[in-house]
Amino acid sequence: MNDVIRFPALLATQPIGSFYIGVIDSDDLIAISYADVRRPEGRDLERYIGTQRNLSEGRVAELKRYVTTMDACFPTGIILAISSENASFDEKRGQLVIKKDEEAAKIIDGQHRIEGLKGYKGDPFQLNVTIFVDMELEDQAMVFATINLKQTKVSKSLAYDLYEYAESRSPQKTSHNVAKLMNFKVGSPFRGRIKILGKATGAGMETLTQATFVDRLLKMITTDPMKDRDLIKRGKPLVPATERESVRLIFRNRFIVGKDAEIAKMLWNYFEAVSEVWPEAWNNFDQGHILSRTTGFAALMRFLPDINAALGSTTGIPAVSDFRKPLRKVKLRDADFNSDRFKPGSSGEGDLYEALKGGL
Repeated sequence: MNDVIRFPALLATQPIGSFYIGVIDSDDLIAISYADVRRPEGRDLERYIGTQRNLSEGRVAELKRYVTTMDACFPTGIILAISSENASFDEKRGQLVIKKDEEAAKIIDGQHRIEGLKGYKGDPFQLNVTIFVDMELEDQAMVFATINLKQTKVSKSLAYDLYEYAESRSPQKTSHNVAKLMNFKVGSPFRGRIKILGKATGAGMETLTQATFVDRLLKMITTDPMKDRDLIKRGKPLVPATERESVRLIFRNRFIVGKDAEIAKMLWNYFEAVSEVWPEAWNNFDQGHILSRTTGFAALMRFLPDINAALGSTTGIPAVSDFRKPLRKVKLRDADFNSDRFKPGSSGEGDLYEALKGGL
């Protein structure tokens, strides 16, 4: 019969009641599910119906790219609510039978994952689903609220740190390795300054998170870290940066040929020069002093491609003295690196970047 969808399922019981746990093809799930987005009821702006949040288009676009990678995985269950009019359980076959209708199953949790799979053309992609039959609207709302309020977001620094376990190379793993080297290597300008896993140890010098360091470095290696990682895992070559692209992607071609040590060396020399030109500001970890914090680091990383281009460096590694010369032309003193002049956030970062760039 073409008017129903069948898939294997088991009955489970918990305090909330009984529900089914099954495995369904993504195409079939897309065909029967819909999101009940919270919205005003008619013209009454004081009454709202629906349980789902609005879709994040950025998140959907990210997932659409993710599902095409060779290690794409959605291990957690999609949660659906279905009326008994649209669902029955075939005990003999151990199958759930769902009416093939685009509004048969209301999504309680997982709408972004489902949306991300729309238009997917790859190998079979099955999903585990949790299905409540004739679930009260109150319970639907509470399940959604509980899932999204109680779950703890994974620290981005922790996520980057886990790339250490990856056997294949990737922009993320290289950036993570450079961050750890900078933090632990004796003599490094970042020695003891990076919060590995995003948490401070209490030493008082850790003014940057691992995620901040990695994010800024990634931007100089790739415009699409996920795509590059997937190509490497598939054994396919990466596209080198053109001469024009390499002005900003200053580390891409080094990464492609495995010269990660040169990436670390250039960063080391650059920030060593920064520490020599503004020693008091670089070594001041008090609140309100920004050079060694996110605002200062982010602006300096934005400035690195500019200073590298000004030095005319394409394949070589500028020495500390090479970086020091243009930095000394910047009309900023140690005392200028404060949060009154350069506000926390993107505005202060942008202002500091322009001030640095004015010295070239």
